Amino acid sequence: MFQRILFKQALSRSKKRCWLTQINQISNDPIKPESSDDGASDINEKDPSRYAYNTQKVSQLLKEAAVFKDIKNNDWMTTPYPKDVSIRHEEKEYNTNPNDTSILLFPGQGIIKVGLIKQYIGFPDAKELFEIANEIVNYDLLKLCLNGPQEKLNETQFNQAATVISSLAALEKLKASTPKVFETCVATAGYSVGEITALILSGAITFEDGIRLVWTRGKAMQEAADKVPQGMLAISCTPKAQVFKACEEAKNWAMNLGVENPFCGVAIYLHTEKKILAGNLEALEYIEKHQTQFGLTNVTKLPVSGAFHTPLMESALKPVSKLLSTIEISEPRCKVYSNYKAETYSNLRLMKKYILKQIVSPVKWEQCLQKLYNRADGIPFPQTYDVGSQGRMKVLLKLVNAKACKQCTVI
Repeated sequence: MFQRILFKQALSRSKKRCWLTQINQISNDPIKPESSDDGASDINEKDPSRYAYNTQKVSQLLKEAAVFKDIKNNDWMTTPYPKDVSIRHEEKEYNTNPNDTSILLFPGQGIIKVGLIKQYIGFPDAKELFEIANEIVNYDLLKLCLNGPQEKLNETQFNQAATVISSLAALEKLKASTPKVFETCVATAGYSVGEITALILSGAITFEDGIRLVWTRGKAMQEAADKVPQGMLAISCTPKAQVFKACEEAKNWAMNLGVENPFCGVAIYLHTEKKILAGNLEALEYIEKHQTQFGLTNVTKLPVSGAFHTPLMESALKPVSKLLSTIEISEPRCKVYSNYKAETYSNLRLMKKYILKQIVSPVKWEQCLQKLYNRADGIPFPQTYDVGSQGRMKVLLKLVNAKACKQCTVI
């Protein structure tokens, strides 16, 4: 894994632990979010103390967010790509000689369950990924993934980092079965926080920087989610669906209830008939109650306490931006698709901007898959690997492009 050079060029562990402990003191006082499973159901209790917002604590969090500014030397940082693998995306398009190419897809938050990592941890260097991450964030993520509790693993501040590391651990299994996966990979995409996994895989950012980024991102988004009652809804659209109208009326309803600057809108485009809405809980409850009149079916509240990928995450931008300013971006060794633009990262100067924009903008997953697998009739599809999602990414691919899905293998 990662050429066995992890930490062999690093600072000494004792010296490293010193500054890691200092910059991660905040992790010793974890945020306690509202219940993500059923907390939304008792919004009508109107208990202000449930959503009390400690301004002083949050101000300190944003000011002292883990930006890891003590890092002065990045020479010890690593990438999953062997050094001798060339940058291939300009040499061979994925719609040319597809039998010799592959695409890797990575999942987002909410996939991992306690104990799931056991199927990957035995592969070479997979465990070392967690050991390095533990050094960086000063928290035992492996123990949490192995033993739980699930409620804590579900918390955004832990789940995002655990999802990225678990996906990279699953990549170790793929490398064991398909050693030339790096040489054949010409494109990659990650769903929501999985985009950071894809950027690490591509070599655009190092593993260590990726963990710093996802750890800061998860804590900042958790804090944003705790400001006001908010959440997400999965909806299916009939041919007569009026999604925009539903969201506008839901916002007006919430405003009439006294919610300041309410939001309700599409947060994730899954496929033609399925979308994820997000916003203030009052607005989402309105849509649940009036789903039929707007042509919506299968309306299901998701077990999350945040309206991710909406303007309600705006307060998370500052700490993540501060962290991004310390990260060096490299030329990716394969095409990486941006959730925000549904296009490849072709301009490195815009990469940090798009990473930030993704936090407060809809995830265009359906559009990314359409771009990835768009090709003329008769041209076969490349081999696709669903890495670490337990088949979720393959299911979404089937709903967008059934032919491409036939060439998809779940890892």
